[in-house]
Amino acid sequence: MALPAVVIVVALGIGALLAAATQVRLQDVAADGARLVARGEPEGRAAGVVAQVGGARSAVSWNGELVCVTASVDVRVAGVPVPLRAASCALDGGL
Repeated sequence: MALPAVVIVVALGIGALLAAATQVRLQDVAADGARLVARGEPEGRAAGVVAQVGGARSAVSWNGELVCVTASVDVRVAGVPVPLRAASCALDGGL
């Protein structure tokens, strides 16, 4: 009786660790994408960088002098979809 509970707890723990690692990678690629667009690269290049994280989606927006990239992806933790989102901004002009 205890074995199925242990298996479920272990599966949830592993899933949570993988989701956390994906969140960190998502934040990194959002920052990379924002810097690329701020330097004058096309938005498609930023989308390509963001898509490296399991097919994540990206959106680019401008807020004054800032270029912001928002990256999002859905991951599954024990079969349950969990939406992850990360945003990062860079000063327009490449500095």
